[in-house]
Amino acid sequence: MNKYFSFTIALLAIQNDLFAAEVGMPQLDPKYWASQAFWLILVFSILYISLAKFYLPKIKNNLENRENKIKDDLDDANKFKELSESKIREYENILENAKKEVIKIYIESKNSLDKDIQSKKEVIEKEIEKEIIKAQKEISDLKKNSISDIQKISENIASDIIEKISGDKLNESSIKAAVEDISKKNLGKYL
Repeated sequence: MNKYFSFTIALLAIQNDLFAAEVGMPQLDPKYWASQAFWLILVFSILYISLAKFYLPKIKNNLENRENKIKDDLDDANKFKELSESKIREYENILENAKKEVIKIYIESKNSLDKDIQSKKEVIEKEIEKEIIKAQKEISDLKKNSISDIQKISENIASDIIEKISGDKLNESSIKAAVEDISKKNLGKYL
């Protein structure tokens, strides 16, 4: 209905010269409408064809290139993310294995050092024991030698004391026998 109404208004306008073509607006004169329609169709057709064949494909191509580049960049980013995650896991595995290896080396070296220290300790203890036995033998030899030296010194002192007290010199064999008898009685206390 609207179409018919519009059509009737257009016909009435043409018949009554409502467009005022005489007043100075030739665009509104119906006798120029055919040429105006031709140029309108020609210009818009050229615009449409140039847009459709030249400009829109370039714009579409640019949009597709941009979309493909974004997809490629996202794919690359995902690949790099996966690669970095795998490298992190690999690094963590290497680090964990290194920690285990360090602990293993530490335990092995500790055990080796403990064995080495124990063997050296045993060797040193044996040497100390030998030295102690040697020292004890030297001490016992010194005691025996010192007893004979003490007896000689005691005999000399006793003969000097008796000689000074009594004025007579006693027989050395009797002094020696008395000193030996006394030293035998008291020898057990000191040995």
